[in-house]
Amino acid sequence: MCLPSDLTQVQQEPSAETTEGTAISINCSHPNIQGTTSVQWYRQLPDRAPHHIVTGFTGDKAVRSPPGWLRVAADGRSSALWLARPRRGDAAVYYCA
Repeated sequence: MCLPSDLTQVQQEPSAETTEGTAISINCSHPNIQGTTSVQWYRQLPDRAPHHIVTGFTGDKAVRSPPGWLRVAADGRSSALWLARPRRGDAAVYYCA
């Protein structure tokens, strides 16, 4: 896929694992972010379309489903989605954008 040069690109770890009930942090780097651009996180469950779960700018924000937090660095160049007590049903692909 080709992206126009004015779009912010993001980088994520290729995979992360945890066991049921053990918290996990999923990290995302977006070093070229500019101004007040928001960070979006999506979750894609098996055999489903991606579903938006949270938008953040800077600081911490609670996430309802799955339960946890989004933390966006003060400079906006990185973010982390922290899942407090993941269950088997939370096994999915998580994307930042």
